[in-house]
Amino acid sequence: MERTQVLELMSTLKLYGMRSAYDEVMGNGIKRQHEPPRIVGDLLQSEIAEKQARSIRYQLSIAKLPLAKDIDDFDFANTPVNEGLVRDLATGAFVAEQRNVVLVGGTGTGKSQVSIAGPGLMPRGRA
Repeated sequence: MERTQVLELMSTLKLYGMRSAYDEVMGNGIKRQHEPPRIVGDLLQSEIAEKQARSIRYQLSIAKLPLAKDIDDFDFANTPVNEGLVRDLATGAFVAEQRNVVLVGGTGTGKSQVSIAGPGLMPRGRA
């Protein structure tokens, strides 16, 4: 069967992962003298990887996460937010210094708790 026919059949069956990996898998398989089951297995693994990636893209799209913003885009002027403290935390220096950071706020304010465990420190959630 011709290459174009194989690719056409893969498209018909919606095997897009196999179709995109076909040339590479076949080239490597022939060059390394892999047995046909190994080549088919590699093609199937490519298809599985494509389906998983497509599923993740779909889930991210329906999650409707807000667009990523840079700290420089945030307007600190009309908020009670401590700009100096936020910019200090944004550097991540607290990680290198092995300091704990706890962000507290009301429900729905986007707060999160970040705990950097160091020697002798209590695990997160313990008083």
